[in-house]
Amino acid sequence: MDMYSTKARSTPQKTLIMILELALLLIAAQIMFGPWSAQISNMLGWAAISPSPARRYVIMVFSIVIFVRYIFTMFYMIKRRIPWSEAFTIPFAFALYYLGFAMLVLPAAAPLGLIDYLGIALFAFGCWLNTTSEMQRDRFKRDPNNKGKLFTSGLFAWSMHINFFGDILWVAGYAIISQNIWAALIVLFIFCFFVFFNVPKLDAYLANRYGEEFKAYALHTKRLVPLVW
Repeated sequence: MDMYSTKARSTPQKTLIMILELALLLIAAQIMFGPWSAQISNMLGWAAISPSPARRYVIMVFSIVIFVRYIFTMFYMIKRRIPWSEAFTIPFAFALYYLGFAMLVLPAAAPLGLIDYLGIALFAFGCWLNTTSEMQRDRFKRDPNNKGKLFTSGLFAWSMHINFFGDILWVAGYAIISQNIWAALIVLFIFCFFVFFNVPKLDAYLANRYGEEFKAYALHTKRLVPLVW
């Protein structure tokens, strides 16, 4: 995982990611509030409903929040090199949220209820968990006295990848608001991606870089889900 150890501003790549994600947000708005809403619903055999029920607004707000959070993280906290290949693939990954949930919410006609407010709370908590943990680690890394040290405190004391766990929670919040059983597949996909791909690869990198310090940390800390695994 050389990309984690190579530092660079990668401003052109980050700018491209921002532009592509803005385009995806505009497409999501067209899907939920524009003429594409009826066209996609007819194509998928879904009954036509009110063009802008409250839960579509919630999904749109969720997507805007995720966009703002990621742009902040990318320009302020990400110091590693972002290759051009990643600059093109990252927006496609976010399309799963922006466009996927925009389409899945189309047949949902029920007004917001208690379970939806729990979904909103889950989304907010997941965002807080991810952003706060990343900011705690960023402050630690900015201190010259911590150079070459592994960050194991703050929220990362609860889970080695607490930031990824936050991602799973806010995706689950999206799924609840969409009121579509197929949305659970997106949550399952993200969970499996972290468990079987991202977490093992990142652990291998950390073990190679921090050696015994990482082994001690892994021995006493859950990998992804606090108190569980």
